[in-house]
Amino acid sequence: MIILPAIDLKGGRCVRLRQGLADRETVYGDDPVAMARRWVGEGATWLHVVDLDGAFQGRPVHADVIARIVRAIDIPVEVGGGLRAPENIRVLLDAGAARAIVGTRAVTDPAMLAAMADAFGDRLAVGIDARDGMAQVRGWVETSTRTAADLAAAVAAAGVRTVIYTDTATDGMLSGVNAEAMAAMCDAFPGDVVASGGVASPDDIRALRQLNRPNLIGAISGKALYDRKTTLADLMRAAEAKTDGDART
Repeated sequence: MIILPAIDLKGGRCVRLRQGLADRETVYGDDPVAMARRWVGEGATWLHVVDLDGAFQGRPVHADVIARIVRAIDIPVEVGGGLRAPENIRVLLDAGAARAIVGTRAVTDPAMLAAMADAFGDRLAVGIDARDGMAQVRGWVETSTRTAADLAAAVAAAGVRTVIYTDTATDGMLSGVNAEAMAAMCDAFPGDVVASGGVASPDDIRALRQLNRPNLIGAISGKALYDRKTTLADLMRAAEAKTDGDART
C-alpha cells in the first residue's frame, strides 16, 4: 500500500480543513513547494495535491503553484480540485501531474466522464466523497441523491480505473478510518481504490490492510502528519508490513 501525503492549497498556502469546511481552516505553511520537498525528503513515493479554492469555485485556481510543485520534485503527483472540464485536466497533465482527479463531473455529466476516461486513460481518477454513504459534490457543500456505491459502479462503467474515496465525516478529524465504508467501496469498484479520511496513526493503516482488499492500493494522510500525531515513516512501515491475509496467501 502506498502512503500519499496531502497538500491542500487555499489562498496560496498549505492548509487543512476539518470535514472539508472552508471556515474550519488551519494553515500549515506559506510555501507549498517547500512542503512538497519535505515529504519527498521523508520518503514519499506519491503526493496528493488538492486545489481547495478550485473545488469551491469550480475551476483551477492554483495551476501555477501545482506546476511549480511538479517541477520541484521527482515523484508522481496526483491533483484534484475544480477539474470539471477536459481543458483544465489537460493543463495540469501537460504540466507534469501524473494523475488528475475529477469529482463533481462524475455525478453531473456521465457522458463527459466517459469521454474523459477515453481521452486520459490511467491518468484520470474520480474522487468519490461521501457522508453516511451518500455522494457529496461541489467541494463537499452539496450532498447528491446517489449512494457512493452506485456512483462507483457508474464510474467503472465509464471506463475509469482509479477512485479516491473520502469519508468526509472523518476527514481532518483524527478519529480513525471508516473501514466498513472503505471495504464496501472496494467491493463496489473493480479498479484501484485510494483511501482518504481519518488516517490518524499506523493502526489505521493496519486496519485498512486487514480488510484484505487487493484493490485498496493506497491511503492519503494529511492532518495527522502536519500535527505530528504520527510520521510518514511510521505510516509507510505499517503499509509495508505483512498482514495475516498476506501470510495465508
